[in-house]
Amino acid sequence: MSGIRTNTPSRLDSPPIPVPAKLAAAWTSFMFLYIYVDYFHLYKPGAIDEIRGGVVFEFDISGTLLTVFVASVAIPALMVMLSMTLPARGSRATNLVVALLYIPFSVFNAVGESWDWASFYGLSIGIEVLLLAFILRSAWTWPRTPAV
Repeated sequence: MSGIRTNTPSRLDSPPIPVPAKLAAAWTSFMFLYIYVDYFHLYKPGAIDEIRGGVVFEFDISGTLLTVFVASVAIPALMVMLSMTLPARGSRATNLVVALLYIPFSVFNAVGESWDWASFYGLSIGIEVLLLAFILRSAWTWPRTPAV
């Protein structure tokens, strides 16, 4: 007989995701959030006026400041690629170091802000730190294979 139905439920298959792919995905998510938080910051009253006046976060806009900004975005952007291409040992160490360094860097974004913006910075920094914690946990618990 064709067309016999069984009530056997089927499950979605979730094959294990390789650690490098998890790390690259987390860094990609971090980058989107990181960039959009900076973008949305421009909507704060007076932000554009400060930039036109040559100041960002109390710092005078200069080639050095913009170089620091590019580096602060380039490092996590490069981590997407490095997480997928470095050998396991190097990727693990690099992810641990960079993620640890970016936690205080992310928290720094709230320095000097008023409580009026606590929800914006609390949510954005909170998610950034959670993503960095995921990166740290994934790199720290990287499975090991027995040496031959």
